[in-house]
Amino acid sequence: MPTFTDQLGRKIDLKKSSIRIISLVPSITELLYDLGLKDEVIGITKFCVHPSSWKKEKTIIGGTKNFRVDQIKSLNPDLVIANKEENTEEGIKAIAAVCPTWISDVQDITSAFEMIEGLGKVLSKEAKAQNLVSKIKRGMSELTPKPTRRAVYLIWKGPYMAAGSDTFISSMMTIAGYENLIQTKRYPSLSIDELRIFNPEVVLLSSEPYPFKEKHLKALETELNCEIKLVDGELFSRYGSKMLKAVEVFKKDGEAPAAPPV
Repeated sequence: MPTFTDQLGRKIDLKKSSIRIISLVPSITELLYDLGLKDEVIGITKFCVHPSSWKKEKTIIGGTKNFRVDQIKSLNPDLVIANKEENTEEGIKAIAAVCPTWISDVQDITSAFEMIEGLGKVLSKEAKAQNLVSKIKRGMSELTPKPTRRAVYLIWKGPYMAAGSDTFISSMMTIAGYENLIQTKRYPSLSIDELRIFNPEVVLLSSEPYPFKEKHLKALETELNCEIKLVDGELFSRYGSKMLKAVEVFKKDGEAPAAPPV
């Protein structure tokens, strides 16, 4: 029986090589698809929108925070893949008590690569995982250096919340050519007055988790003396295979564009 270690240092045993998987993490769901694990995945969350066809083909087990533990158990998975930050500790503990659960903990680009390669080993997709990491690294190395712009990246409104320095978003901001002015941890709340004190050159409004729109951009333009820019949040916050698309977009467009209309 093979034993694997997740990103929290926990040991998990898998009883067989051909496994039924439930993913509680949208970024990882997309990664599983791109690694070729199409039939193995049996359950996903309602926020797992890539690939779009899986919304009809797989069992939806709830959200990332309010997933239905009893339904997950009834599907009898061989492996559940979770994330320390995106999923609730209580829910993960309930599932881990009855099913092998591999927990990811992605704080930056390095730990994102470790997650991809770690799951590659668990799921017998080592070559594909390593090839993906190599492509992302090569894409990052080919990005044209440009002047760094001092920025604040907002993920929420009411109150405004920003991505701090110890987040994966902050690492992707650096890749995209932005200096993150928020050097506190995780996702601090900010008032308009505090945003003014930071004096950013640009405020980035993410398309997720809060769906910032043009009206929010216009409102902030009346409050702040800087550029306000709508950006595709998936390119900054989704670790895994989405990172390859992100560097391709950054390379082509110079910096992250707005999210496409929904």
